[in-house]
Amino acid sequence: MNSRFCQALLITGVVALTACGNANMVTDSNDTVEANSTATPSTETTAAEAPTPDHSVPSFGGQVVETGAYHFELVPVPEANGIHLDLYLQTGDTHEAIADAQVVAQVQLPDGTFKEIPMEYDVAGEHFFAFFPTSGTGEYKTVIQTDIQGEKVNARFSFSK
Repeated sequence: MNSRFCQALLITGVVALTACGNANMVTDSNDTVEANSTATPSTETTAAEAPTPDHSVPSFGGQVVETGAYHFELVPVPEANGIHLDLYLQTGDTHEAIADAQVVAQVQLPDGTFKEIPMEYDVAGEHFFAFFPTSGTGEYKTVIQTDIQGEKVNARFSFSK
């Protein structure tokens, strides 16, 4: 091919690329191409465009585990003679409280022994709670075992006193 034809073909290709699309193309020194959108953001968002909520962010200052459709947030509160546990068990994008579950905390104490602690539901606070006496300091490994309308769902946590 002659060089004028190649030059014309190259210029035509650049013009065609520039004319297509609604993005500005930027080339860096390594000849990689990035698209910089020039579209004006819409003031309306559809459900498909709405930002996905970050479900891993704690709402009550505890530790969060997301498993399937369920959101677990465990808030351990060390007290002088034991540990108070609050568990927020929720479902859906709006984190609706689940009240009709069976919940048990399996806690491994720092000395290696285990305690099984049934948790009760607090209707006013929309969460499960329990208190267990302990004076040990160190790491408490905890498995929250739930039965939600026949579905078994567990979450693991660890905290220190």
